[in-house]
Amino acid sequence: GFPRTLGQAQALDRICELDLVISLNIPFETLKDRLSARWVHPASGRVYNMDFNPPHVQGVDDLTGEPLVQQEDDKPEAVAARLRKYKDAAKPVIELYKSRGILHSFSGTETNKIWPYVYTLLSSKIPPVLSDEEN
Repeated sequence: GFPRTLGQAQALDRICELDLVISLNIPFETLKDRLSARWVHPASGRVYNMDFNPPHVQGVDDLTGEPLVQQEDDKPEAVAARLRKYKDAAKPVIELYKSRGILHSFSGTETNKIWPYVYTLLSSKIPPVLSDEEN
């Protein structure tokens, strides 16, 4: 997400005024597992997830048959360190937006269960866009 640090939040304040901030609270283990299951085809940038978007043949790109690689920062130990660092850096950002009364937090482990709540919030804040036929 963005902003990730208090410095980024302060820089964002200088160019726009936020009236809504969404925080998704996903358990540490869920994030670690999902990020650690990510593999990439380096030449194309195609991304696979071994849990919910695996290649047809394990370890090879669907289109080229070339090997997939796991980037160093997607290995479980690196993911855990990244998540700890992010949590520490993001805490003051969360507190800032909470103190302004614009923070809306959602918790869960599955997109399809969290999204309806996020959508309802956004729908209440953003007027619907009507098609030319509806105008």
